[in-house]
Amino acid sequence: MIALATEDDPDVLCAQEVPGWALGRFTVGDMASRPPFGVVVGRLLTAPHHGLIRSAVSGQGNAFWISPRLRVLEHHVLALNPRRFRAREARTLGLDSSARVAWAKERRIVQVVRLTAGRRTLAVANMHCTSYAGDARLADAELVRGAWFADSVARREDVLVLAGDFNARPGSSAALTDLCGPEWEFSPAGPGIDHVLVRGAEASPVRVWPEERRRRDDGTLLSDHAPVEVEIE
Repeated sequence: MIALATEDDPDVLCAQEVPGWALGRFTVGDMASRPPFGVVVGRLLTAPHHGLIRSAVSGQGNAFWISPRLRVLEHHVLALNPRRFRAREARTLGLDSSARVAWAKERRIVQVVRLTAGRRTLAVANMHCTSYAGDARLADAELVRGAWFADSVARREDVLVLAGDFNARPGSSAALTDLCGPEWEFSPAGPGIDHVLVRGAEASPVRVWPEERRRRDDGTLLSDHAPVEVEIE
């Protein structure tokens, strides 16, 4: 998957749900949900069939692959759904017990790196928000928390990028509407739940990979999420 996603030499690749044992293959990798039996055992248990036995035993995290053309200046991480935050938001949103349990099931994070490409600097946030079909406001709350954190890390002169699996769709997500509106001024969101939002520079429309681009020669589909691409001027 890494080879496929980097074969056209991108400057920055943001990945989510990376198994714990693979985080070291990236430029920057951070564990979100730790494997209960350790990284090595988790890899052995998931090896027979990665599609059936997944992050419950292998752990998962977020990761950046960054081109040597860019230099990492800073690296920060924040939990998106810590206990205090969940408790406060649950009261505000009036969540029932099912939603509260689902929200606590898996730790989610946002990682932010500041990068330099000569005279220009960028702050890039990579986040994976909670998926809960019963209430999209859980993902929205995490998305706003991640955006504020990224904004606090970014310097005034930085291009700011919010990327990742937001589990939020345009039209139904209040957080996406706000982020792409006049207050936050990010570029338009993509059509699905995976997004790259840009502020401080011109950005191309979001391009979604067609299914055939993410298949191996033997027909194996390498991800159930289509990668999305944006070019920043």
